[in-house]
Amino acid sequence: MKFYCHPRCSTCKKAQTWLDDHEVSYEFINLLETTPSKETWVSILEKTDRSLKSYFNTSGGVCRENNLKDKLPDMTLEEAAEWLSSNGMVVKRPFAIEGNQHTSGFKETEYETIWKNGE
Repeated sequence: MKFYCHPRCSTCKKAQTWLDDHEVSYEFINLLETTPSKETWVSILEKTDRSLKSYFNTSGGVCRENNLKDKLPDMTLEEAAEWLSSNGMVVKRPFAIEGNQHTSGFKETEYETIWKNGE
């Protein structure tokens, strides 16, 4: 699993602790230095039943400065993928992906369902 997060984010730290406690192996990727590519985002967004908003850190500074929350309803998948790949601060974190599975943000119940190894 690729685990994209901001090293100082408290939600990311909670998710990382959960992964460690449940012995889920992952590759830690600093979201400020590396974001998933535009092509990866397009692929994710084309296949998901989630809203575009669920992938954006709409309360973060970059989203607020660019008024992305208001632009999201009219945004194309290509435009959304461009924003998400251009700046890690735009991405709702942590973002974890492996194969066709992914999570955005940290909800323990979602992690239990998607990432928990057969304990």
